Amino acid sequence: MTKNKKIIRGITILTIIIYATLMIGWHIMPAKEEFAIQAPGADNRPEGVARSANDVKIGEFFMKYEDKTSDLTGKWTSFRGKDDNNIAQTSENIDVSGDDYPELWSVETGEGHAAPVIYNGKVYFLDYDESLSSDALRCFSVETGMELWRRWYRLPIKRNHGFSRTIPVINDDVIITIGPEGHVMCCDPQTGEMKWALDMKKEYHIEVPFWYAGQCPRLDNGTLILAPAGEEVLMVGLDAKTGEQRWSTPNTLGYKMSHSSIMPMTLKGKKTYVYIGIGGVCGVSAEESDQGKLLWETKDWQPSVVAPSPVKVADNRLFVVAGYGSGGALLQVDKLGNQWSARVIEQHKPNVGISSEQQTPIFYKNRLISVMPKDGGRLRGKLVSYAPSDLQSPVWSSGADERFGLGPYMMINNYLFAFKDDGELYVYEVKNNGMKLIKHQRLMDGIDAWGPMAYADGMLIVRDAHRIKCFKII
Repeated sequence: MTKNKKIIRGITILTIIIYATLMIGWHIMPAKEEFAIQAPGADNRPEGVARSANDVKIGEFFMKYEDKTSDLTGKWTSFRGKDDNNIAQTSENIDVSGDDYPELWSVETGEGHAAPVIYNGKVYFLDYDESLSSDALRCFSVETGMELWRRWYRLPIKRNHGFSRTIPVINDDVIITIGPEGHVMCCDPQTGEMKWALDMKKEYHIEVPFWYAGQCPRLDNGTLILAPAGEEVLMVGLDAKTGEQRWSTPNTLGYKMSHSSIMPMTLKGKKTYVYIGIGGVCGVSAEESDQGKLLWETKDWQPSVVAPSPVKVADNRLFVVAGYGSGGALLQVDKLGNQWSARVIEQHKPNVGISSEQQTPIFYKNRLISVMPKDGGRLRGKLVSYAPSDLQSPVWSSGADERFGLGPYMMINNYLFAFKDDGELYVYEVKNNGMKLIKHQRLMDGIDAWGPMAYADGMLIVRDAHRIKCFKII
């Protein structure tokens, strides 16, 4: 062995001995200080940071960021707008030239599909912050996209095709949300001040749908209308300012909560709240004299999963639709003396007639407008229109490359805005026997752009699973 090799070997052996001695000494040496086990709360976090699913304090946190006043007066107050039909009538001239709509602002969100409402220069939407495991009602300036305030609460849940899905409802006095697990929160729309809250799981013993709550709250003359479809209560009316119960409808039908929302409509001259639950379709009186009274129901149409809401198509007829092979059906409501009844007069599978999986069809100028589901045969994914007198023969359908997936659509004046679920916007002029494509523009490289659109003051708001954007369209 050479002299150099002997030196290297000696250094290596000495290094190993020193390292082993230090390790052994570190393990056997007694500690100079006592170590304390860190129990929950020992890190001085503020009370309420951790929450179990059964210990939710609705609206417990608030953050104000900026003050912003606005002269704007436009409103999009709820799911499908103030007239419950997803149609905006405006005096503004919609830009249908070939020019692209300019983007005004963009906001990153938690994964979800909850769409906004707009009120007097402010835009509000329900969000979920996964890093904080929290539901959050967020308020922004519709003109600048600047966040003004947020009200939130801890709610540990797991992602299931996103989190938030519902649209708030708003008036001068309140903004009300329904969270993914059925938590109802009422705030002052200007200040974000907490007014009252309701846990529908605890109060009504509801069964939240598999993909979380999709039902949007309704306001009717100061009354909040909900369909808990719980063990004892089917539908309930609450004072919107206080949360106090005004009336309730017993759940004698045994319905479960669906993703569908209550739709107010007048049938046979009677103001009615129509709801599609898991178990059937029902109508509840919306008139002051007998508000909350169950008028009629039918179990002839009861899909296992339903997201779209019912659509009135005649004085005593409504169209209902659901995905997963259910297709569509036409219901007729009749009254003989004081007795109400409802029956299915036509039903078809999605590859036979007009259908929809997620979005609620629009009824405009005696035409039903929808996007066909993936099991809609040759029309799958296409935008279509049908006459209520013939739900199996399309009056019009979009082109072969104009397929929209689960994307939303809405009417603004006589223009149909249809948003592909990959982020491309199409604008059609609606005519008596069809629609004419006016323009299309990619608004975002979208992922699951399923949330309904909102419009006010010349601004169109769209979203995909991760962001919300605002565009000027006048």
